[in-house]
Amino acid sequence: MQTKIYPDSGVELKGFTARNYDKVMNIGTMGLYNGFIKKAIHDMGIRPDDQILDLGCGTGRNAKLMCSYLNEKGHITGLDISEYMEIQFYLKFEKDKKINFINQRIDVPFNLQKTYNNVFISFVIHGFPHGIRNTVIQNAYNHLKPDGKFFILDFAEFDMDKMPLHHRFVFKKIECKYAFDFIKRDWKEILNRNGFDNFTEHFYFKKYVRLLSAQKNDRQFK
Repeated sequence: MQTKIYPDSGVELKGFTARNYDKVMNIGTMGLYNGFIKKAIHDMGIRPDDQILDLGCGTGRNAKLMCSYLNEKGHITGLDISEYMEIQFYLKFEKDKKINFINQRIDVPFNLQKTYNNVFISFVIHGFPHGIRNTVIQNAYNHLKPDGKFFILDFAEFDMDKMPLHHRFVFKKIECKYAFDFIKRDWKEILNRNGFDNFTEHFYFKKYVRLLSAQKNDRQFK
């Protein structure tokens, strides 16, 4: 079995969980995940001819929902390094020319020789050490068209000590140590330092989860 790149991370999935990820998510969220992710994808405001880069795309479940908003000119590129995710991704999209998958790490600099209207990442970036997150953000910036949008669907910023006891217990039980660091940081300020502005937010699950949208700002780097 391949060794995890980040031993303390919870986003590198192996074995049974990787092979059955969609089912695991359905059971683990008591069926709530499907409705939630549909709402979050809707809140992105995807346009019919958008070009979308999905970082850490997993099984393609989110891409499938995004694809429903696209016309024949729209396109989605999914990036992931898991062979299990790649298999499940292709099963969903084997006859859809609007979708392609690239086996590519998102935590190192890369160049796809293409730019996109939207870059999307869902519950992945919190699972990296913070220095690596900056690399992910710069990959998103570099692959966006001028004024393109970066969407981060992940935990919101909150004080875990103020969470209800049950929520705090679950969070501590299932999340990796990097997530505890993630929720303490000011992500608008971090993104602004990396060339983004014009932020919008949508909150879910009692504001513990957020879809944060940030627009690429080329002007401040000219």
